[in-house]
Amino acid sequence: MFRKLPADLTPTEESPGLRVRGGTKHTRSQGDYVCGGCGAEDHANGDNDVKALVEDYTDHHGPAHRGGRR
Repeated sequence: MFRKLPADLTPTEESPGLRVRGGTKHTRSQGDYVCGGCGAEDHANGDNDVKALVEDYTDHHGPAHRGGRR
């Protein structure tokens, strides 16, 4: 069974997760997350900040709360 995703894929409390959008020559990369385990959320702009956001989410939120990598 497939779950309908929001049109913009931005994580919400109802649909937690991580979204990363790569930059183009006209825009900066962007990232957002909402943790389904603790409710934490964050947003980043720019390659370095988005990389740090993904590392934070992976190490401390989403997968960490599901028994994954810490």
